[in-house]
Amino acid sequence: MNVPAVTDLASALAWARKRIPAPEARLLLRYVRRCQAAHLVAWPEEALPAAEWEIFRNLVERRATGEPVAYLLGEREFYGRAFLVNPKVLIPRPETEVLVELALARFGAESQLKVLDLGTGSGALAITLALELDRADVTGIDWSREALGVAMSNAIRLGARVSFLCSDWYAALGNERYRLIVANPPYVAKSDPHLILGDLRFEPRAALAAGEDGLADLACIAAGAGRHLEKGGCLFMEHGYDQAAAVRSLLADAGFASIASWRDLAGIERVSGGCWTG
Repeated sequence: MNVPAVTDLASALAWARKRIPAPEARLLLRYVRRCQAAHLVAWPEEALPAAEWEIFRNLVERRATGEPVAYLLGEREFYGRAFLVNPKVLIPRPETEVLVELALARFGAESQLKVLDLGTGSGALAITLALELDRADVTGIDWSREALGVAMSNAIRLGARVSFLCSDWYAALGNERYRLIVANPPYVAKSDPHLILGDLRFEPRAALAAGEDGLADLACIAAGAGRHLEKGGCLFMEHGYDQAAAVRSLLADAGFASIASWRDLAGIERVSGGCWTG
């Protein structure tokens, strides 16, 4: 394959834009050059060292095959903070911020809140809640020790006090009870064609798919939550775009009250939850 002799920022971007969207090309070049967006506009003629050109070219070619930008950069923003990510954890997404907003709206005035984050992955939810809620006692659980390693690194990096525990949902919790449980579990049907498209091809399948209809883990979480919620506590779960009614039914069957669903910025019912009456 013939590789052009690129010597400046403008020609590097021109080459990349033939392979990937322009915004992604600029983002990757900023990452390589360690510069702001305005720098690329102000100095397009700036020389691009050969070593940096090689790194940039490699990143662009990997992105052109579909590898997520977040994995290429090693981080993704969530609720205004940069979280480390790698292929061992899901990439945090804006719709998951609905869980944060619900927690703050319902419990933001309380202090020393006990919070459980099930399937913590990168730790984005647990860490955000620990930093946003007043003196919250937050525990993040995941069955993957590799994911927990990423979460711990993020907690240290962002200065959050979070306890992390390796567990298959509630299995290792004993008799612990919490005021709030949040979860962004796997909720995609294992045969869903989206699993072989786009970024999802590169994300951990076990963190995405859950049984024939995608409801297996949501059902498990709803059924077991009562044993680990304080009276008056809440469970909020993220789910798929067409699963709100089914999740509300799971919550009702498990004995929850004040059951509701909340929409994300796209108007999709993205989170459902309820209160535990004991």
